[in-house]
Amino acid sequence: MRLIIPDKNQKSPHLHPLRGYFFIASAAFLWGISAALGRAVFTGKLLLSNASLHPIDPLVLSQTRTTFSLLVLLPILVGAKGWQRIKLPARDLASCLLLGIFGVAVSNYFYYVAIQRTNVATAIIVQYTAPVWVLIYVVARGQQRLTPQKVAAVALTVTGIALVINLLGAKGAALRLDSYGMIAALLASFSFAFYNVAGHHILARYDRWRVLVWTFTAAAAFWLIVNPPWKIAAAHYAPAQWLFLFAFSMISVLGPFSLYFRGLQHLEPTRAIIASCLEPVFSILLAALLLGEVLRPIQTLGIVFVLAAIVIVQRPEGAGAEKEVVAVEPIE
Repeated sequence: MRLIIPDKNQKSPHLHPLRGYFFIASAAFLWGISAALGRAVFTGKLLLSNASLHPIDPLVLSQTRTTFSLLVLLPILVGAKGWQRIKLPARDLASCLLLGIFGVAVSNYFYYVAIQRTNVATAIIVQYTAPVWVLIYVVARGQQRLTPQKVAAVALTVTGIALVINLLGAKGAALRLDSYGMIAALLASFSFAFYNVAGHHILARYDRWRVLVWTFTAAAAFWLIVNPPWKIAAAHYAPAQWLFLFAFSMISVLGPFSLYFRGLQHLEPTRAIIASCLEPVFSILLAALLLGEVLRPIQTLGIVFVLAAIVIVQRPEGAGAEKEVVAVEPIE
């Protein structure tokens, strides 16, 4: 996810809202597919070949999706205009390195651990509380005012999470949730929140692809240290698994980001963010249809609460409030 500050001076004179919503919805659908694919490969429900295959670890999934995406994206960006296309001052480059490690690498890893250890619904809905944590942070720092709308958003989020994980102990809806999986989901959410706060200024000054390529570079370098190539080689992944990992990086990163950025050409950022709330909806529905993950009514109500909170957070609160909008852009 990323924080985007709407810039009225950069609006396109030829906006096509319906076209924009289509691109955003298509990106959300691809992100939903990637969540279901991740869960399938962790649970053994994705048949890559007839042979017995070594399970793919969430760390390897996170590492390869970042590295493969970088290897494809970098030549595209540099090929047209040279290295000037992605050049950054040293200070901003350092900011991207921090975003890449603590924003992209950490959040991706814990998000997929959460999918592996719990289910898609729990992982995605807890991860999607990031804008609320950002809201709490900026209010605590005095950067925004505490209003009834914001209090309602926080209350809806907390209540929604409690319902999704059955913290309130509804009868007949007992869930066997892995404690480490829940902690991972929260850590992923906090990492996304960090990305929002730390990425604010640099994303307001540089185009998203330039920031994205450097954050991916930092994440890929970080993973090479944590999980060097010889450890991956020792896992003896089959060609079918490597093909899946490459395809997964295209489906979960480059494809949806291209569509999302195209949608931003036709929609104001706040509207685009609200439209991107289709991502958890698609993720949960696809997991239910393809993987048989069952949602109980109490969980569904909790998911609705969290999505409602996200919409409330994005909406301006009257005249002059647009400058206070907390807009969160997916970066799964």
